[in-house]
Amino acid sequence: MEILWVLMAAIMIGAVLGPFLLRRRGGIRQVAPGSPDAADPAEYGFALQEELDIRMPGPDRDLLDVLDVVQGSQSWKAASQLLAGTEVHGEVRWQRVQAFAGAASLELQQRPGGVSDSPGGQWLRVWRAEAPKDAGGAAVHAEFLVQQAWRSATSGTDEFRIILEEAKEACAQAALLSPGDPVPYIIELSIARGLAYPREEFEQLWLKILDRSPAHMGAHLAALHYWCEKWHGSRDLAYNFAEAAAARAPKGSLLSALPLFAVYEHLPEVNMVRGFYQSEVVTKAVEGALFAVHSARPDDPMLAHVRHLLIFFLVRSERWAEAMNQLVHVDGHVGALPWTLSSDPAADYAVYRALAVGGYEANGGSPATLPH
Repeated sequence: MEILWVLMAAIMIGAVLGPFLLRRRGGIRQVAPGSPDAADPAEYGFALQEELDIRMPGPDRDLLDVLDVVQGSQSWKAASQLLAGTEVHGEVRWQRVQAFAGAASLELQQRPGGVSDSPGGQWLRVWRAEAPKDAGGAAVHAEFLVQQAWRSATSGTDEFRIILEEAKEACAQAALLSPGDPVPYIIELSIARGLAYPREEFEQLWLKILDRSPAHMGAHLAALHYWCEKWHGSRDLAYNFAEAAAARAPKGSLLSALPLFAVYEHLPEVNMVRGFYQSEVVTKAVEGALFAVHSARPDDPMLAHVRHLLIFFLVRSERWAEAMNQLVHVDGHVGALPWTLSSDPAADYAVYRALAVGGYEANGGSPATLPH
């Protein structure tokens, strides 16, 4: 019976990866693991699958160090100090708020508490109780409630709505504590999606963000979900929103990559069109994202997000060398779309990385020819 299951799994994997692994000319030939002809990502200095960090899209050493302190000591003060020293209007503050809230939410999920122990994430409750005027703590608490709603409740249920209504009130409190800060309003974008804000109300919320940080990439990604077909908009509305943002993007902004995220959000569940990933719509969005990556500051905290999505599309488009050029910049961290939608982000990323390596080598590439 075990052999039968192995054979069935092999057939399913072959059906999924076959179009990538078998090509008539200049493509990839599937070989057995361990074969001398097998492409080895380790030869390129890539991290082992089990070493991939699924928490963030790219490195933030200060954040990781503080998270270790907070979770080890269950004291909130290091987190408060880090957020207090993080620029209010930038992308980093938003990412760090998400990370602290996500850490507390995951702790609570893993250790809900009981008679003999306290619940996980207790440090966040103590933070709010001991420093109610701390703007960073207020923002983290609001984002924590949002993540709890999406993670622990079912969309559309009374429980889901009750948690999001509480999160909405927490956003209002956070906004009062930091008037020029866009983060409380960015958090509310997820609430607007979950509670189905009318478009006029959503647009009023969006204007508050534009007034504070008009080129905020993270805010645009959060707003894009509202306009998508699967939520409260349509394919055309999502594309129009993304293309308008790209058109007004300041020099060096990653907003030029937003149309690629719109395309991703509207991919067909089952693709029956041969050459779909070489189509004009996909190619135009990919080129816009590549332009954004080449124009952006090397230290732009949203750069890794764009590179990860580019890897997905470049591999699907069989643009192996370009995929490899993105991989060398982000390998080691996989906490970004599209991998985070998988139950095993590291494994999903590793499959695409192996495909990129195999395609690169099948077309004459090697570790020696790959620029770093």
